[in-house]
Amino acid sequence: MSPVIATVILVAVAITVAVAVAYWMGGIAGQYTKFEKVEIQSGVCTFDQTNGNWTITMKMKNTGTAAATLISCFINNVEVNYYDVTSTADTEAATNMTTTSSITSGDSLMIKIYIGKDYGTLSSGTAVNIKIHSAGGMDYITLVELI
Repeated sequence: MSPVIATVILVAVAITVAVAVAYWMGGIAGQYTKFEKVEIQSGVCTFDQTNGNWTITMKMKNTGTAAATLISCFINNVEVNYYDVTSTADTEAATNMTTTSSITSGDSLMIKIYIGKDYGTLSSGTAVNIKIHSAGGMDYITLVELI
């Protein structure tokens, strides 16, 4: 075999190995650079005239590259009493969110938070601080005015 052909084969093998290593390293780096980022797109409060309770509907979207698992909900830094329910008693706070609600990357989620009329010292016109905590240690906070 001539030295020219040997050099061409050696260069081709070296380039192929370099490309394979680059893809492999890129895959490893991609696993460790994923992050969660949930944006609260809207928070709307409605008032139930029948029983005098509030319902806050929050639309959230995961704009990060990793799934976000939502594990707890707080109203004015006090955790809600009940999860995975569709209503609440007058002196309680609840949410339809489960303690393992998950949003995959690019997806949206609607969360409803129910606040009883005799829960704490809340009244119409009061702004409440709603905080959703994730398993990744992130807090997603918004202010919503009770109507």
